Amino acid sequence: MTVEPNTREDHRFFGHPRGLLTLFSLEMWERFSFLGMQAILVLYFSDQVAHGGLGMAQNSAASVTAAYGTLVYLVSVAGGWLADRMLGSYRAVLWGGILIACGHYSMAVPTTGMTWVGLGLIIAGTGLLKPNVSTMVGKLYTTEDQRRDAGFALYYMGINIGAFLGPLVTGWLGQKAGWHLGFSAAAIGMTFGLVQYVLGRRGLAGRDHAAEFALPPRAMKRAVWLLAGGGVLVAAAAAALVLTGCLSLDGTVNVLTVISVIAPVVYFTVMFKSPRVTAEERGRLRPYIVLFAASVVFNFILFQSYSTMTLLAADHARTSILGWEFPSTWYNSVLGVAEVLLAPVVAAVWVRMGRRQPHASRKIAYGVILGGLSFLVMVPAVTGQTGNWKMAAWWLVVSYVLLGLGDILLETTGMSATTKLAPAAFASQTMALWFLSLALANGIQAQAVKLFGVISNGLYFGLNGAIAVVLGLVVIAVGPWLRRTMHPVH
Repeated sequence: MTVEPNTREDHRFFGHPRGLLTLFSLEMWERFSFLGMQAILVLYFSDQVAHGGLGMAQNSAASVTAAYGTLVYLVSVAGGWLADRMLGSYRAVLWGGILIACGHYSMAVPTTGMTWVGLGLIIAGTGLLKPNVSTMVGKLYTTEDQRRDAGFALYYMGINIGAFLGPLVTGWLGQKAGWHLGFSAAAIGMTFGLVQYVLGRRGLAGRDHAAEFALPPRAMKRAVWLLAGGGVLVAAAAAALVLTGCLSLDGTVNVLTVISVIAPVVYFTVMFKSPRVTAEERGRLRPYIVLFAASVVFNFILFQSYSTMTLLAADHARTSILGWEFPSTWYNSVLGVAEVLLAPVVAAVWVRMGRRQPHASRKIAYGVILGGLSFLVMVPAVTGQTGNWKMAAWWLVVSYVLLGLGDILLETTGMSATTKLAPAAFASQTMALWFLSLALANGIQAQAVKLFGVISNGLYFGLNGAIAVVLGLVVIAVGPWLRRTMHPVH
């Protein structure tokens, strides 16, 4: 792990390197735009065409939203490879942010065609930005630095400030003024993020333009042509299949689910067999499979806060306080504010406990269990309800608080563990592998949400929640083996 000397003794941002503030701010604005847009995306898909929507059935809208998430995180693999072998982390993040901003500006144009163009640009840009900005956070610390987990917790707080503010702004504009005005707010937010990223680049470790494990010049030229040609061919083939009717929207969702299953299997195999990976590094990848599975199950629950939970809130949650009506998408902000408030508490607890804090695998297990409980809480709220019923706000609030605490425990620990367990030659790509767990979670969700509204809501939330709780208990049960094999992760 490359760490620039000036970051080791740098304590200018709440005891952390100054570069953490730059990455904190970038992710805040990126999440503002991404999650703000996603808070209204499923509602835009399912709204009537006469009201400016696309007129999809609710479970189809949830499935397509999940498929979009699948593509976002599948592309992270390419983004990690491009950073490691061609662009370097700084430029990968910069170009990713530019593509994301262009995507949101495209979605602000009120036509169906520009919606799909915009989503395509956001997919490509997020795939470049997400794995590499997280890796840049890891480069601010040495492996032995006790501030590392706390640093990721602070970084994640920045993410969740954006997750809190995004649905407030885009949700209000989208539901009160028009969907495309909400998309415009997301575009402006990403622009702010890009500006401060460029201005704060001096404090970043790994800001050099060169990739750490760059391809030789001849291979680099060949890769550029292959990537360009391959991208054009894939786009042309996909367009032809859609235009000729050979590939329907539902068929596309199914294909993406299959790819989301195959991709991590292939990628793990490549890393295990790569001559660039030492025997010691290979040994640390084995327990990482367990962490990967835990992430899949937790994020399967988490991502439904922007699909089934958003639809449930829109139809059945109370949205008035003392006669004042607020958008149902504001419930999505509860998740963000819970994490904003809880992340510094978690960070402080880990710093205070030092070496006495729970092992990383135990933190991740607790996160998965909390994710399952967040769905189990909803069971009594929805069981037996029919017709035009309304639920009290506190059901959703409690669910999102549990989910937010679980997210802090799992994601911050998981990203930190990933940067520690990553083989040196696959630094950014291993973070991309972590994001493949998110792709797989979305791929599974794309199929599972088809049952939403088909089976009873009580059964739907109960089954999903119970599965997550059971897997969390399994991770705790294999904890002794994980502690032995995950060195240097504590």
